[in-house]
Amino acid sequence: MIITRTPFRISFFGGGTDYPGWYRQNGGAVLATTIDKYCYVSCRYLPPFFEHRHRIVYSRIENVLKASEIAHPVVRAVLGELSDERGLEIHHDGDLPARSGLGSSSSFTVGLIHTLAALEGRYASKEYLAREAIRIEQDVLKENVGSQDQVSAAYGGFNVVEFSPNDDFIVSPMVLPAGRVEELQSHLMLFFTGLSRFASDVAKSQIDNFGKKERELRRMGEMVNEAIMLLQNPATPMTEFGHMLAAAWEYKRSLSDKVSTPLIDEIYATGQRAGAIGGKLLGAGGGGFLLLFARPEVQADVRKALSRLVHVPFRFESAGSRVVMYQPNGL
Repeated sequence: MIITRTPFRISFFGGGTDYPGWYRQNGGAVLATTIDKYCYVSCRYLPPFFEHRHRIVYSRIENVLKASEIAHPVVRAVLGELSDERGLEIHHDGDLPARSGLGSSSSFTVGLIHTLAALEGRYASKEYLAREAIRIEQDVLKENVGSQDQVSAAYGGFNVVEFSPNDDFIVSPMVLPAGRVEELQSHLMLFFTGLSRFASDVAKSQIDNFGKKERELRRMGEMVNEAIMLLQNPATPMTEFGHMLAAAWEYKRSLSDKVSTPLIDEIYATGQRAGAIGGKLLGAGGGGFLLLFARPEVQADVRKALSRLVHVPFRFESAGSRVVMYQPNGL
């Protein structure tokens, strides 16, 4: 039995510039962090006593004879490339809902690749996990996804990730004055809107608009460096980060009419009226988790104003995808 734990992520700035359709022409960069909410994937070789060969357990249960019969697209794609013909039992559990803007799909892809590598006795580097997950999602499944989620899930931490036109990427951990990360964390609030969506559908509408939204995307990319300089200067009030989030959300909303909805706009406005300085809907948009930036002294008011939503406390994490149980012989 092998179990991996892979974190979800929060992206602050630069989202949109991590799509191949953009960075292969212009380069791209994001500022993002992983958080202490995780996707767990467990896997073992299935004993040959069952009518089925593979058993996949997630929000549904699949018992199949061939990998090609698996309905879950990522599992079907990854298992379809395995040379080992032994049957597998795979379980997936997550701390937070799927399709919610926290990169959960890519966390699962990274976690599954990591689990199967460990089951075969192979070491998987963070770079390998990120690149394989990107390949599976973008090249094999042809999904409309960016590349930041896979990198964040694999590497973990609070990082600047730069994407080159040649499909290379560089992960640079944020180096900040003492207490600055804690100060940032103390201003962040996470709420679940209750709305789930398929990110690929929302992302496609943004990708289709890249040619018309070049100015907005360039500005969103520029905000990565501005946020870095802000965080690295202790004299700059942290509230400026909140104002930048508010501005970035307006740019993001302009990329497609599918990014936000009247309900989401009202939730965001309610948070602002209660004292939040800024924030953004995480992921491609359309639903999922809302990140708000509010001074600690007004956060009780924000929680009260948004009491019909689920508030999720969180902390930054830095481990990335990890094997947390390794018993390849099943004992």
